[in-house]
Amino acid sequence: MTHATGPQRRASFDRWGPYALLAVGLVTAGASAHAIGMSRGGTEAAGALVVAALLLQLSWRRVTSDTPGPNRVAAVLYFVRWAIAFALTWLNPFFGIYAAVGYYSSSLHLTRRLMPLGLFMTAVTMAGSEVGGMPPHGPLMWVIFVAVLCTNVGLVGLFFRFADQEQRRIEDQAGTIDELERTNAALQQALDENAALHAQLLVQAREAGVADERRRLAAEIHDTIAQGLTGIIAQLQVVAGATDLATAHTHLERASSLARHSLGEARRSVHNLAPVELAAAGLPEALKKLVADWGERTGARAEFTVTGTAESLHEEVSATLLRIAQEALSNAARHARARRLGVTLTYLGDEVILDIRDDGTGFDPAAVPARTHAGGFGLAGMRARAERIAGSLAVESEPGHGTAVSARVPLVRDDH
Repeated sequence: MTHATGPQRRASFDRWGPYALLAVGLVTAGASAHAIGMSRGGTEAAGALVVAALLLQLSWRRVTSDTPGPNRVAAVLYFVRWAIAFALTWLNPFFGIYAAVGYYSSSLHLTRRLMPLGLFMTAVTMAGSEVGGMPPHGPLMWVIFVAVLCTNVGLVGLFFRFADQEQRRIEDQAGTIDELERTNAALQQALDENAALHAQLLVQAREAGVADERRRLAAEIHDTIAQGLTGIIAQLQVVAGATDLATAHTHLERASSLARHSLGEARRSVHNLAPVELAAAGLPEALKKLVADWGERTGARAEFTVTGTAESLHEEVSATLLRIAQEALSNAARHARARRLGVTLTYLGDEVILDIRDDGTGFDPAAVPARTHAGGFGLAGMRARAERIAGSLAVESEPGHGTAVSARVPLVRDDH
């Protein structure tokens, strides 16, 4: 079902309203002509004015079609129609029905400056109609005419003020709606840009995640299989130079143990990349065993200490600290020629600190070469591991005075 809108209804009344009011005025004036004593000449003059009003209304749209709205041509037509309506009302007050169109159409055809004049002149016509016709008969009727005219003017002024306020309110609402539409358009554009930026960030995050996982896998392989193979090679080299079967047998057993351990790490890595040492024990136990094995393998004195209250850590935190310890001990075995080594695991508030100290040959941290394809992950790998879980790694060393490695990571508890 289609409903006529307000503007459509008003446009329809603008076009047909004057004809309707003229017709009603003509019928009522014709019916009352004898009662009010219209003369034959007055009737003929009224007929001629009605024809003039009809022709004026028929030509109105054609004349104003090129310049719609309040303008000089429309104002001339408005006052010509007022003159016809005034003359008709003078001849028969019932033509005031037609004159009333001046109230309604003043805002359509008159400028804001001419509108009060048009409304006042229409009020004069209406007041004459309401007192029984122009001119008033006698002083009393003139007094009544003035009173009615003042009432009409007052009411018209009041209605004009209300209409003006309503028009301003409508214009303000239209301005607000336009501003809201512009704001919505800008907001929609911002949302579209945010959506595009979000999609771009997702792609970058996915690419960064892939790259980070590749680095982590490379570090896992280095810390497990590569180190295991290194240890096996070292044991086999000792076997190659052994002069007695007992020594060869001992190192072959160690090589075999390292091979089994590396195989377990490889299988474990395939499953979840978590250190096999953490599968059956917590971090303190795994570090204790790591240090003990290192001491047995190298013949150096190795100690492990826990300070603070041990807590169950998230597996990623435990794995990171264990890998850092493995790398540090591997470096100590290969490069430091340490005679003593101490590892301390400290639970300190919201941090976990892993310290590895040795009395080996030491080195100049500023002179450590960048990682090459031939080298291991070393310090850079340990630092990368710590930073991946929002931690940090510090190295203090000096040639001839040993090395101290300290990793600090957030204490993230295991919720499982």
